[in-house]
Amino acid sequence: MSLRDLPKLLRDDPALLEVRGRTNALIAVPEPARAFTIAGLVETTTRHPYLVAVPTTADGERLANDLSAFLGPERVDLFPAWETLPFERVSPGVETMGKRLRTIWRLHEPNRAPDVVIAPIRALVQRLGPDVEKVEPVEIEIGQRPDRDKLVASLVTAGYRP
Repeated sequence: MSLRDLPKLLRDDPALLEVRGRTNALIAVPEPARAFTIAGLVETTTRHPYLVAVPTTADGERLANDLSAFLGPERVDLFPAWETLPFERVSPGVETMGKRLRTIWRLHEPNRAPDVVIAPIRALVQRLGPDVEKVEPVEIEIGQRPDRDKLVASLVTAGYRP
């Protein structure tokens, strides 16, 4: 038995039976068992994606890492918050922009959507750029020269201010 088999054992857990199928539900779970419980919900229901709001980016990273052990990394996305405030004249980090765009791109198509999106509260209240759902990921392999215009267009759509 591996870690990925454990969440299925929660199929008949009374607390999870009570919250399954509800639009909104609240269940209190100690921090060490959160990833296991969320994975149990995901593995025993057909609903997805689940949105898990966490207080901070560090909490989100920790939960995403733990949850990936139960579900696999492709089934979990972290939707990070911008590191900058709207009135600051500094662009957010390119890595953060990429992670946010990747999550939105994945959510746009049901067949590639993650089962769980984890987001700090701050990320959930931050605005997205216009037409952000139209941005396609740019994949660059080692030794390949990227299309500069395509890269700049993606960054501007994502909210980057040169």
